[in-house]
Amino acid sequence: MTRRIAPRALGLLFIVVVPVLAVAAVRCGSTDSVPDLATALRGALAALHLGPPLAAPDQQAIVALRLWRALTAAGVGAALGYSGALIQGLFRNDLASPGILGISSGASLGAACAVLLFGGYGPNLAVRASAGLPNLVAIPLFAFAGALGTGALVWILATSKGRVSIPALLLIGIAVNTFIGGLLQLVQSLVIGDWEVSRSILAWTFGTLDGRLAWHAATVWIALALTLLVVPFVAWELDLMQAGLEDAAALGVHTARVRWLALTAASLAAAASVAVAGEIAFVGLVVPHVVRALSGPSHKSLLVLSALAGASFLLSADLAQTVFLRGVPLQPGVVMSLVGGPFFVLLLWRRRREIGVW
Repeated sequence: MTRRIAPRALGLLFIVVVPVLAVAAVRCGSTDSVPDLATALRGALAALHLGPPLAAPDQQAIVALRLWRALTAAGVGAALGYSGALIQGLFRNDLASPGILGISSGASLGAACAVLLFGGYGPNLAVRASAGLPNLVAIPLFAFAGALGTGALVWILATSKGRVSIPALLLIGIAVNTFIGGLLQLVQSLVIGDWEVSRSILAWTFGTLDGRLAWHAATVWIALALTLLVVPFVAWELDLMQAGLEDAAALGVHTARVRWLALTAASLAAAASVAVAGEIAFVGLVVPHVVRALSGPSHKSLLVLSALAGASFLLSADLAQTVFLRGVPLQPGVVMSLVGGPFFVLLLWRRRREIGVW
């Protein structure tokens, strides 16, 4: 039996690890490293408007770009880890995650629709999509609508008489992912002659942290902060719901309210991550499993710790790819699939006896 770590101790560990990884990401990049730690810290504070800029403008620009990339990676990892913990608690199934259930794909489809409707066509699409206020608002909103709609659809189709069918859940998730993937391919085929539009849509399917700006980091962190506000209203209730919806309702839990609160928060967190960095799979599957094994199943700590662990996980993966595979342009969605795919297969293999009686 794995020895558990106190949630407070684990939380303090992650609180220390995340800033350390962020500073390391600022110092080490695909180009030459920042000369020393003091320079990296001064440049980061200047980027946050908390101090004077570095004497060398080019070095200040490099530090700022690396800082926004690190903050975006941490925010995306935290949002996906938190979303995964909510979804696993909501569906009472540790095989569920935003990617497997199609919620991330739905957010990608919504973001792609926003690009088509508000981004316009032409060689300056990428610039307008990054700087234009309509796109700044439209892409996250459309991604949220796609994520929430997909999550609600999967929930409704997988639920029968108040019970969630595990086989139906996984099969519907696969079907939804396949259908949305087909829609995204259809959209790409219609705009394949326009390289900028096609490339912008394709970037979401692989996930990207390249060229992130301050508004990318702000978007995902603001959305994460808003979704974390629901933790006091769903954590205890999700614990009670693990024994069954009927038992939880008998103990006074308003199960419908908790389900929609959790689903809305999970969808918003996943949508924000997709809106700023594209579709990065398996973070929401792997992270809650690791946290649950380390500190226990209580959602009061699991939800917050999954956010902190997700930030550490994606930051460390991006830093490792930058340091050890310098010059190899692997997108984070590809890296996470290479890690999460075998992890998902291992989970299925360990639960093969349970799967055999479904």
